Amino acid sequence: MSSQDHETQPIIYLDHAATSFPKPPEVSQALLDALEQASANPGRGSHRMAVQASRELFQCRKTLSKLLDVHNPVDIAFTANTTVALNMAIQGYLEAGDHVISTMTEHNSVRRPLEALKRSIGIEVTYIAVDAQGEINLAEVNQAFTPRTRLLVCNHSSNLLGSILPIAELSSIAHDHGAKILVDIAQSAGHIPVYLSQWKIDMAAFPGHKGLLGPQGTGGLYIAPDMDLNPWIYGGTGSQSEEINQPNVRPDRYEAGTPNTPGIAGLQAGARYVLERSVTKIAEEEQILTQMMIKKLLNIQGVHVLGPEIGKERTGIVSFIMEHKDSAEIAFRLDREFGIAVRAGMHCTPLAHIAAGTLATGAVRASVGYRSTADDIDQLIEAIQYIDRT
Repeated sequence: MSSQDHETQPIIYLDHAATSFPKPPEVSQALLDALEQASANPGRGSHRMAVQASRELFQCRKTLSKLLDVHNPVDIAFTANTTVALNMAIQGYLEAGDHVISTMTEHNSVRRPLEALKRSIGIEVTYIAVDAQGEINLAEVNQAFTPRTRLLVCNHSSNLLGSILPIAELSSIAHDHGAKILVDIAQSAGHIPVYLSQWKIDMAAFPGHKGLLGPQGTGGLYIAPDMDLNPWIYGGTGSQSEEINQPNVRPDRYEAGTPNTPGIAGLQAGARYVLERSVTKIAEEEQILTQMMIKKLLNIQGVHVLGPEIGKERTGIVSFIMEHKDSAEIAFRLDREFGIAVRAGMHCTPLAHIAAGTLATGAVRASVGYRSTADDIDQLIEAIQYIDRT
């Protein structure tokens, strides 16, 4: 296949764990409308475009609140992505001498901030082991708490294994010990139901560009009403400008500077699409495709699938390795020869690879989304069978 043919062939997109694609048409339209009609600074003026910009932000908060089970929309602070949200939470809450409990399935967006604070201010971190399927021992979590434990940080679903942690139970354990819980819902928001208020979650970081179907450069941090974080960024908010300190009012306290209004308008359209289609329905459809993919991959000799065993609940992430085949080469050939987009490598979660036994090899990750089809899965399987033979 020539380079030109490769660039023009239709893409079979199975990399939704990184970024959802394609976006619903409503998202692109919302971005354009915001650029044309709301290209002013929200909260910084009373003219019609500034008011419209403020309205875009509030409508997005309202939609996200319905989708994520949040009682008050102002408890959602917009960020550029999940990584920024996690850093805001971790660095805004922890103090010198604190003890933190996390897990071996965390993304580097959790591990690296924790390790940085460990070096800089002397926090202590305990990583709870998971088995090869990504399951955690709740008794071990309970035993890890000390009088200095202030925070439990965990993901809802592993971006490598697709495993789903029992967040409600983990939240209860943390609160029983007087600690708070921060949840990374990057791989669950928009893919499976999330109940932040029902689960009594203290903080939750989410992306706009994955399951919520919004554009890149959007995301947010839910901060429970009784939580107070030290602001991560200080500056203009359009409110209480006469004060030398950052305002206490939400969401201004956590949103200094001009926001990404067009992006947030696009996120509002994506989240509304998910809400109207129903997260439960999306989850059911993705689960069918995920189990189909696992079953067919396991029929190929030499293929090993990571994460929960077939039939067990997981998000739409299926990572696998092939005997005698390099994961990076597999992903490259899938793209170049078959027009199939997947991801290979460490997936920014080395501890999860240690748990899975794949730190030395990495893994190929195929992930389904709201527009994936059975035909996409069949074409992936045919391509893997061809790569296995050649």
